[in-house]
Amino acid sequence: RTLIAFGGGGPVHGLRVAEKCGIRRIVVPTGAGVGSAIGFLRAPVAYEVVRSKYQRFGSFDVAAVNALLHDMQAEARQVVGAGAAGRPMQESRIGYMRYVGQGHEIPVPIPPRPLDRADVVAIRADYDAAYARFYDRPVPGSDVEILSFAVVVATELEAVAPAPAVEPVAGARPIRHQSIRDTATGLVAEVPVYDRLALPRGARIKGPAVIAEDETSTLVGAGWIAEIDGLSYIVMEKT
Repeated sequence: RTLIAFGGGGPVHGLRVAEKCGIRRIVVPTGAGVGSAIGFLRAPVAYEVVRSKYQRFGSFDVAAVNALLHDMQAEARQVVGAGAAGRPMQESRIGYMRYVGQGHEIPVPIPPRPLDRADVVAIRADYDAAYARFYDRPVPGSDVEILSFAVVVATELEAVAPAPAVEPVAGARPIRHQSIRDTATGLVAEVPVYDRLALPRGARIKGPAVIAEDETSTLVGAGWIAEIDGLSYIVMEKT
């Protein structure tokens, strides 16, 4: 597994969490201390419409459901279009379903287009398969009811390129030394502190060390090596 540490406290405590869980790789993205704000600004413009309309597959009203989904689509696209700035939009639909008489629904995807009778049969089969994944097996002979529908319209996400490869760079210099208590042993030691913004891609730092930035600090423990990758992320590996 790889642990991703973000937020003001994540990079500080990520090392100990990883060690307790037996995780040997940690990634600290750029701007980790304000990761939620970055995520908000980079997230797609999206809007979800949820409406109730009771249906059973044994008496499924295709025309009524298509009319409902069409209205929901129009509402969602109007809201997203106001903030999409011309970017392409994508749509997904979900039905919340259960066997008749049960008290809990599970979400099942629905094609984002007008439905026909063949779709109704396929969606029912998808429900049985989804139910079997949750509860090991379907319930043969029982009708399925849909309690509500959801339509989500969102701008398309930009493709994410992998981090480019970098060559190791030597000569990283600390900006100061600081007394740090090792919470595992209780010992206090002077450890080097590095300025994250001054570290080039490919820089490698052997722990124990601290990599400081404006919003947080990353603790690199003894037995760990931190490297700045091609995205300027800190990638820590346990040796």
